Amino acid sequence: MKTALRALMLGGLVAAALAFAGCSKGPSAAAIGEEMTLGEAKAPVTIIEYASVTCAHCAEFHKDVMPQLMSKYVATGKVRIVYREFLTPPHDVAAAGTLTARCAGKDKYFKVTDAIMRAQAEMFAGGSTENARPVLQRIAKDVGGLNADQFAKCVTDPESLATLQANVEKFREQDKITGTPTFFINGKQLHRTSGDIGDFDRALAPLLAGK
Repeated sequence: MKTALRALMLGGLVAAALAFAGCSKGPSAAAIGEEMTLGEAKAPVTIIEYASVTCAHCAEFHKDVMPQLMSKYVATGKVRIVYREFLTPPHDVAAAGTLTARCAGKDKYFKVTDAIMRAQAEMFAGGSTENARPVLQRIAKDVGGLNADQFAKCVTDPESLATLQANVEKFREQDKITGTPTFFINGKQLHRTSGDIGDFDRALAPLLAGK
């Protein structure tokens, strides 16, 4: 049953992405298997973030809290962030946005991801996804350095889409991820209450005591 469901979901995602990108075909530069990280590998604390580029709460977090988290903990070598990609509605746009960031390369990945999140209002203006493709294509070019052909090939690559969907399914089963953003700090899920940096301050304080 799971195999059949996975095939059905993947088939739908591929079909949607093909229609989304205008049915271009070709190889992709995306390598979805490698985790994207921020900070020093030897940092004493690891925060795992599950997020989606079409998630409004993720966009709010990355705009308001992430800069403080970066300056206070990541830049000082105290925390390493592992960013794991999830898909939220509209799933075809989330997949296309994720692949766009991947194809831009490791040095531009987080800049592209941030740009897409900040452009959510523009992409979904009027409750429609009609603006999503041109907005993503613009970000791919201006931030990611991808031309129109590279963008189209990137977001329709079947192998990358299959790996992305498999990762999402694994996260659902492995860490019981049902929504975004979701955070784990040194393996323990963080239950946010204030929605600001205070959530992390309180969780990190005992882990960083004396370090």
